[in-house]
Amino acid sequence: MGHKSKRNKNFMNYFDLEKKYIFQTYKRAPVLFVKGSGKYLWDNKGKKYLDFFSGISVSSIGHCHPKIVKAIKTQSEKLIHASNLYYTTPQIELAQSLLDLSLGGKVFFSNSGAEANECAIKLARKLGNKAGKNEIVAFKNSFHGRTIATLSATGQKKFHKGFEPLLYGFKFAEFNSLFSVEKLISPKTCAIIVEPIQGEGGVYPAKKEFLIGLRKLCNENKLLLIFDEIQCGLGRTGEIFAYKNYGVIPDILTLAKSLGGGLPVAATIAKNKVAETFSFGDHGSTFGGNPVCCAAGIEVLKIVSDKKLLKNVELTGNYFLLKLKELQKKYNTVKNVRGIGLMLGAELKINGKEIVSDCLQRGLLINCTQDKVLRFLPPLNINRKDVNTAVSILTDVLRKLCNHRFHRLTQKEK
Repeated sequence: MGHKSKRNKNFMNYFDLEKKYIFQTYKRAPVLFVKGSGKYLWDNKGKKYLDFFSGISVSSIGHCHPKIVKAIKTQSEKLIHASNLYYTTPQIELAQSLLDLSLGGKVFFSNSGAEANECAIKLARKLGNKAGKNEIVAFKNSFHGRTIATLSATGQKKFHKGFEPLLYGFKFAEFNSLFSVEKLISPKTCAIIVEPIQGEGGVYPAKKEFLIGLRKLCNENKLLLIFDEIQCGLGRTGEIFAYKNYGVIPDILTLAKSLGGGLPVAATIAKNKVAETFSFGDHGSTFGGNPVCCAAGIEVLKIVSDKKLLKNVELTGNYFLLKLKELQKKYNTVKNVRGIGLMLGAELKINGKEIVSDCLQRGLLINCTQDKVLRFLPPLNINRKDVNTAVSILTDVLRKLCNHRFHRLTQKEK
């Protein structure tokens, strides 16, 4: 089998092999990455790329950070895995650090954002069912994961298609509309789940008065408030957690993506009274809280909680936002610019696929979500020079695109 596999590689490139051996669930860009360091990635041909996407905010402190690499190496030489039926020190140390920085209470470790949100949903359901309450208010345009439960909580029908029937009990309000939420609250409602910044939905920040209002509604109706900070948490907004920008404290907080510095680890943090809803056997995760992943997470928290880094996110993010707004004034193609810290989006009047592709060819990695929103999630330690480089590439791409469109229009007129 191994010999056959080697022989195949002589006749096919890796793009062909991927199509042959892997589920076709991703529309991959035509590039094969083999190395990463800091804010850069290199492909198999030696070409260097400035990464302003960070693996959907996973590599938020850069690729192969030396402190993360050291932590992984040191822990992997001691203990790679032990069942959660036993104690391990990295898991307990990461839990203590997370709780000291956030809500207090207790934490459940899993492997991904979807699992973290799944845990939050189960917590809300179990606590609510004691009073006959099992419905959760979520939001249109939200994204909470791809398990059946988290897909059911996701307010985008395009992700639902083909997977019906979904899990019962989710209602969808308009994001940033308290009136819309109030209409959906009933005696069966047990919780509200919201992203402080909708990422996959198009980089839409919540208004401060909206999250304050949600907290008030939850207090008045005895509901749990769940903040999904999978993408926007851990320094991305200039605060260690996005909720700190708003002065609103949730009952449950979910984290993942950047928590492991590139390794899979997620956390569901709940206040004590909520966490106590679970008893032995109510929930579990075989690999959740893996010692190596938690060792990496401990170092990540030390890095992203540094005040200098968080200040850099705020200042560099403001500068980046300003440069994007200048592009908006210069090119009619850019409809709107929005975001907080280093989680920014530029909404276009056209499909952004071509722009992403052209940036890739020029050595800049960005993403497009909702077909028309360019999404920027660079490492948190970038500087103004990096922003200028990225904006320069974007400017060239937009100029080329506008000239091409103008040429096509004039040709039609002729």
